[in-house]
Amino acid sequence: MVKIGNIELGEYPLLLAPMEDVSDPPFRELCKQHGADLMYTEFISSEGLIRDAAKSVQKLDIFEYERPIGIQIFGYDIESMREATEITAEANPDIIDINYGCPVSKVACKGAGAGILQDIPKMVRMTQEIVKSTNLPVTVKTRLGWNEESKYIVEVAERLQDVGIKAISIHGRTRKQMYKGEADWSLIAETKNNPRLNIPVFGNGDINSPEKAKMMKDRYAVDGMMIGRASIGYPWIFNEIKHFLETGNKLAPPTIDERVAACRQHLQRALEWKGPVLGVLETRRHYTNYFKGMFGVKEYRKKLVTTDSPEELFAILDEIAIKFKDHQF
Repeated sequence: MVKIGNIELGEYPLLLAPMEDVSDPPFRELCKQHGADLMYTEFISSEGLIRDAAKSVQKLDIFEYERPIGIQIFGYDIESMREATEITAEANPDIIDINYGCPVSKVACKGAGAGILQDIPKMVRMTQEIVKSTNLPVTVKTRLGWNEESKYIVEVAERLQDVGIKAISIHGRTRKQMYKGEADWSLIAETKNNPRLNIPVFGNGDINSPEKAKMMKDRYAVDGMMIGRASIGYPWIFNEIKHFLETGNKLAPPTIDERVAACRQHLQRALEWKGPVLGVLETRRHYTNYFKGMFGVKEYRKKLVTTDSPEELFAILDEIAIKFKDHQF
């Protein structure tokens, strides 16, 4: 049984990665329904929380049916991160996660996210202050290192454990790689196999199919997996991976009715949570994957990503359900 603190996650948990403008409550609800064992929010700016910025505060919204749920924060200033931790704890998550992995320039080049991988002593000090400021379990999401010459993740994980984190998720790329090339899980496995490490280690990067998940599980033997980009518009991936790991058989892909139903639910929840403008805009990135592999659906996908009216969007989804009702995946 894999545990983070006292939170039991099962024998081989699958985690939903924190993704900006993706891992919001409407999408998390679908992932939970389709097998995610632990989910994290979008990352939240510590400075935004301290300033009470509306967008940052809204990201603290979590719901009982999502549990266990972790809220992820990021920042470059230790005192601001400590204050943000206290604010975050008031939202009553199960876990507080620290983002030490975001590679985008506007975050990393300010010393936050993966940027802190250039200053490991500060990373350790910040983590220690965050752990001291909350009774909740603290976890970390990070990368192998800043670049090829600084892949110190085995040592880093041990030092972070020593100051109190309860689990670590590692993306198998450096910050310099961004999302290019193949994720290297060998160092993730080396971290897991460090005899001085006794916290769960979750692997992240390039898990995009049940077969790939099984290969990585068998080869690297980490405690579980974090799924990111492969879940966008395809929340079924969690149950598909679980079923394949348990039985060696693949689940049938979702039918057109199931895809349309999920898409309708996603859009409806997004409208309720973010309103008619953002609700429409932030659901668009999912449409391609909801209907991936369907011959002739391109014109409908184009309508979905250019239409602003919620009523018209629901009508387009109804059209797709009728036109492709006999489609075989």
